[in-house]
Amino acid sequence: MVHLFLANGFEEIEAITTLDILRRAGIEVQTISISGSRTVTGAHGVSVKADDIYRRSDIMNSDCIILPGGMPGSENLRNHPGVCQAVKAQAARGGYIAAICAAPGLVLGSNGLLEGKKATTYPGFEKPEHLANYTHRGVETDEMLITAKSPAFTLEFALKIVEALKGIDAVNQVKNGLCI
Repeated sequence: MVHLFLANGFEEIEAITTLDILRRAGIEVQTISISGSRTVTGAHGVSVKADDIYRRSDIMNSDCIILPGGMPGSENLRNHPGVCQAVKAQAARGGYIAAICAAPGLVLGSNGLLEGKKATTYPGFEKPEHLANYTHRGVETDEMLITAKSPAFTLEFALKIVEALKGIDAVNQVKNGLCI
């Protein structure tokens, strides 16, 4: 099971496109609202209904935790103690974490999860105290960490997650279905 966290102010393209691509690949994804309500409103006023509301026990065995960016969505993710605990636990057990846009810097960097790792994040969110090797590429991978720079790289980001979880054949199947 993959868990995609939604916070008010999330970047709609990053969350919805990633969700769509993973489900096309046959990956079970559960959207988790951290707002206290299943309805979550994105940075550009698009409201979506999450599959569930955050509960710690539901995400302890996640195959991948996904953090869309957007503002103030990334700040809301960073400020949620449960999200911080979840990503730290996921990293400690060697599980996949995927973050895009401002989320790599704000959430992962702020929680010490980028130290010594190759990563990318939205320009301006690279902080020296993260001790990351920021590559400034569109999408970057380092072991179990997948990061992406901005909404423009969402499709590539989502396909990289599919590749990590199901392999290149699944990526090619999705790409063929999309006529890429």
